[in-house]
Amino acid sequence: QMQVAESGGGSVQAGDSLRLSCTASGMTFDDVAMGWFRQTPGKEREGVACINWNGDNARYADSVKGRFTISRDNAKNTVYLQMDKLNPEDTGTFICAAGSYCSEPMTTYEYFTWGQGTQVTVSS
Repeated sequence: QMQVAESGGGSVQAGDSLRLSCTASGMTFDDVAMGWFRQTPGKEREGVACINWNGDNARYADSVKGRFTISRDNAKNTVYLQMDKLNPEDTGTFICAAGSYCSEPMTTYEYFTWGQGTQVTVSS
């Protein structure tokens, strides 16, 4: 079955960096768009970044533009989220998803496979 699995979360201080990874299986990876979403208690899942099938186009939430970079390595079936200059507002569960395309703005509806998430905690 189609699955994605995240890794790379952790607890860091404001200003630090983290690199999240998400590896997909059970799908033709270079046929799908990939997205990262952030989930916090009491809030709906929020789109952070997405990237198209071949990695030549990406979109970002306004709150992370200039700080986060999404990329993918199709040979490894992996998408990455490089997060720099983290702040406490970035705290949450980061969830990777595979979908049909990157919508503008990002919504959850274009994604058909979701990971369990990896926790990112940023302390001030």
